[in-house]
Amino acid sequence: MTSVLIDDLRSFADGRPAMVARTSEAGVALLESLRGRHLTELWLDHDLGGEETIWPVVELLERAAFDGEPFDIGVVYIHSANPPGVVKIRQALERWHYPVRAIPGSPHVIY
Repeated sequence: MTSVLIDDLRSFADGRPAMVARTSEAGVALLESLRGRHLTELWLDHDLGGEETIWPVVELLERAAFDGEPFDIGVVYIHSANPPGVVKIRQALERWHYPVRAIPGSPHVIY
């Protein structure tokens, strides 16, 4: 099972093993390093501290799908507490047929 969490502050409540990126730049680099591998779950937070957001990661996923080589992801979980951000991420990724579940305020990720 390969879990990836991109969030500036939170971690998994159950302590599950995961690859974690705390910035969008680190998230892009992590996903690039995993290209071609199956990701069981990808967890995305919208706001990553200050003015930084998840959008560079979302754009990477969109570009990959546009190029006909989408990332192999079981489920993308959007756990952000930013409702408009959740909607935008969901719309962008569903457009490219990524399996998305919005679970804002999820108890699976904690500070």
